[in-house]
Amino acid sequence: MLARLDDAAKLAGIAPDVYGVLRVPRRVIEVAVPVRMDDGSIEVFTGWRVHHDTSRGPAKGGIRFHPDLDVAEVTALAAGMTMKCAVVSLPFGGAKGGVRCDPHTLSITELERLTRRYTWEILPLLGEDRDVPAPDVNTDERVMGWLMDTVSMARGEQLTTSVTGKPLAIGGTLGHAGATSSGVLVSARAAFAELDLAMAGRRAVVQGFGKVGGPLVFLLHSLGMRVIAVSDVGGAVYNPGGLDPDGLADHASATGSVVGYPGGEPIAEDDMWALECELAVPAALANCVDAHVAARLGATVVVEAANGPLTPDADAVLEQRGVVVVPDILANAGGVTASYFEWAQNRQGYAWEPDLVAERLRHVMEHAFESVWARAAALDVPLRRAAYVVGLERVAEAIQARGLFP
Repeated sequence: MLARLDDAAKLAGIAPDVYGVLRVPRRVIEVAVPVRMDDGSIEVFTGWRVHHDTSRGPAKGGIRFHPDLDVAEVTALAAGMTMKCAVVSLPFGGAKGGVRCDPHTLSITELERLTRRYTWEILPLLGEDRDVPAPDVNTDERVMGWLMDTVSMARGEQLTTSVTGKPLAIGGTLGHAGATSSGVLVSARAAFAELDLAMAGRRAVVQGFGKVGGPLVFLLHSLGMRVIAVSDVGGAVYNPGGLDPDGLADHASATGSVVGYPGGEPIAEDDMWALECELAVPAALANCVDAHVAARLGATVVVEAANGPLTPDADAVLEQRGVVVVPDILANAGGVTASYFEWAQNRQGYAWEPDLVAERLRHVMEHAFESVWARAAALDVPLRRAAYVVGLERVAEAIQARGLFP
């Protein structure tokens, strides 16, 4: 992350004094999260909440529960959120948080107690004008409901604006579920249009069949693309004629994985990336596409639905090969954009019509893509470097406008 920020600062000519502020997170809090387990014992987990920069507005970023989480990852993701919010011109700064745990080993009651205790520990940071969390890896609207309730109970007032990605019954928005997938689709469509490629009849491979990859397969299919391969944590399946989204979803729901789907053949994930296609979408975890995978990649366009799925080495290989990469801070910004819409609706006390949410999401994503594409052409650099330039310039402008206190 620092290497990408350094590169963008040089390209944009950001003043060293301004850029120096962005090389260090504004605040990092590490908390102990003691949880009484169902058997009566107490287990202590470790959690973090990081604010990278809040010059453009309240801190915004997801909360993830994962056994390999550490403070370096959380800090890098918070910086990524700063850039992402700036690229799509949202009035937010960047944050990230989470707890190092394996939520799949916890009961529902243990998960709720973990969420509520973690929320209590980071409570001083939270608030509609301070820090507004959202779902991330291994968290969902139910977890956000517990978080919102904990904040509300602690402060003695209904605070629906304190978190986004909530259930509809307590202030969520119809446009939030699937917004990241919709934003990825807008980015893919815009990239294909710039390359003068029709999407209908083209081939795609998708890594990940969860909250983002699952809906995305349906969306790509609806535009006439053939999704020829899909993978998840269990493995991958392949059908050169295209996988059936409904059948694949039913199978994954019944078995917990796409593996064994009768409408496709098993394929190693490494070989899946090498399939000849027009679009590849990594929609799982970070650093899944390295230089080895990049060298074999069979796609013309890569759209990053996950956060940080390509390593810097992979970027270099794909740039040399002429593969267009739409970076995560642009491509998957549909989720945080929908979060902004939810936050705005909660503050207004008025729910927007679903069509209005969809139209505004499309407009934000298309405008952001146009800005990044134009900057990439002007600087003669790949889209990732251009996106960081666009984001960094907007954050630097806010820092300079506010000045330094005291």
